[in-house]
Amino acid sequence: MTEKVNIQPVVLCGGSGARLWPLSRSGFPKQFARYLGVKHCVMVNSGSSANLLMVAALFYSKSPDLALKAGDEVIVPAVSWSTTYYPLYQYGLKIKFVDIDLETLNFDLDALQSAVTDKTRLIMAVNLLGNPNDFARIKSIIGTRKITLIEDNCESLGARFEGSQAGTFGVLGSYSSFFSHHISTMEGGLISTDNELLHHTLLSLRAHGWTRNLPKFNHVCGEKSDDPFKEYFRFVLPGYKIRLLEMSGALGIEQVKKLPMLVSERRKNAALLQSVMKDHPTVMIQKEIGESNWFGFSLVIRPGVNLTRDELVQKLNALGFEVRSIVAGNFAKNEVVRNFNSEVSGTLKNAEHIDGNGLFVGNHHYSIAEAVGKLKEI
Repeated sequence: MTEKVNIQPVVLCGGSGARLWPLSRSGFPKQFARYLGVKHCVMVNSGSSANLLMVAALFYSKSPDLALKAGDEVIVPAVSWSTTYYPLYQYGLKIKFVDIDLETLNFDLDALQSAVTDKTRLIMAVNLLGNPNDFARIKSIIGTRKITLIEDNCESLGARFEGSQAGTFGVLGSYSSFFSHHISTMEGGLISTDNELLHHTLLSLRAHGWTRNLPKFNHVCGEKSDDPFKEYFRFVLPGYKIRLLEMSGALGIEQVKKLPMLVSERRKNAALLQSVMKDHPTVMIQKEIGESNWFGFSLVIRPGVNLTRDELVQKLNALGFEVRSIVAGNFAKNEVVRNFNSEVSGTLKNAEHIDGNGLFVGNHHYSIAEAVGKLKEI
């Protein structure tokens, strides 16, 4: 007598992973979108990848008002992280560096206004060290011109300007959940948008440029087949593989719940710093625009003061402070820029000053009253 064997079907090609999507990797972006007050968020493996995908989505957008092409002019602040700029170079855009404000560390808004021309198609605002830009002024500079605004908000999750979340003023905004940022999924990033066309484009570009994760009716390929087999390996855009792990999504769900508290506690530390360091004769702290999330505390030696940054670093290190340069300093002076199609608008005197005379120390959601007291001693 032959024993019957019950053979179960085997799911191939990551099918089990597809079942996990509703748990964390989609739940986290939905919670994140609710926190920001936007319609859509897409989760990727880093804030750097989020910047890359934002630029790619505009490049492959079917909207004539948003679509970019190689050679289009994009304006950026001269002080930011490297992966603010690299996607712009990689997609063949003409990069125009603009100076920053010595106090806010964001765009020098007068310099930005002078830099905008009829050739400008994109402004990439960077909310530096938690400080949102003055978006009312930026939007007045753009006016009715066909210029798209996007935000690198990787350091400024939870910051607000005029009641709205930083990262939501542009058509796209990027965020980071790297382990040293406000929330942590160890590695991770997100993109926010209210634009459904861009949302669908991001979903495809994030995962190989295929249609698998798109809704049946979408803005990328129109209508998908009802046969999932036909859609498993249907590629429509030259995409990437920059999805985040399921475990990271699970972490993110819990981290978003804590975000209001995390920002509030950092702001308490900043209030103490401001009370101690405001109008300090030797160093300047960052001038707050709106409500900063105070990613860290910048210390910039005032012009004309007889103190070098090396001396300041030694004093801080001796007291146990770990210090960093202000992001990447004046990025326009880096050798890699030789590869860019770029130019400088006006001068970068403020970016150059903070490049040689600025640094920042960390902030936390725990009380740092003792550390602030030591800063006062210096």
